[in-house]
Amino acid sequence: MKYIKSLLPYVIIIILVVIVRSYIMTPVKVNGSSMYPTLDGGEIMLLNKLGKVDRFDIVVLKMEDKKDNLIKRVIGLPGESVEIRLGAIYINDKKLEDEFGYGVTYDVGKVTLKKDEYFILGDNRSISLDSRAFGPVKKEEIKGTTNFVMYPFKKFGKVK
Repeated sequence: MKYIKSLLPYVIIIILVVIVRSYIMTPVKVNGSSMYPTLDGGEIMLLNKLGKVDRFDIVVLKMEDKKDNLIKRVIGLPGESVEIRLGAIYINDKKLEDEFGYGVTYDVGKVTLKKDEYFILGDNRSISLDSRAFGPVKKEEIKGTTNFVMYPFKKFGKVK
């Protein structure tokens, strides 16, 4: 009985870690340079699995045909129309002030998002595989939001 009592704190800690990683937060690795200059490949970020998704949030996606997670920025929200013309992004026919885009933003005809869809773009628009290539993403494909770099330590902290 004494042996079991001494193990109980460790069992509780393990259970709490599993619950937190499964339902609340977990580390996620940035792959590639599609979010440059905001993020670099190899960085480790903290994924928040709770909360709502807003415009300009950085989200982590798990798409069934992709091996790795995709990390992109939300541009269009459910119910909005998104169009990219001459490199400018329009939401519901109003030009979006986009401070995050880097490189050429290729044109896309008007897309109207359903109630469970988001339009996402990488910050490095010239090379990013995003909604311009594969269309809107469903809410269920979004694992969560991230805005906190844990590693490398020189970049430790919140990002835009």
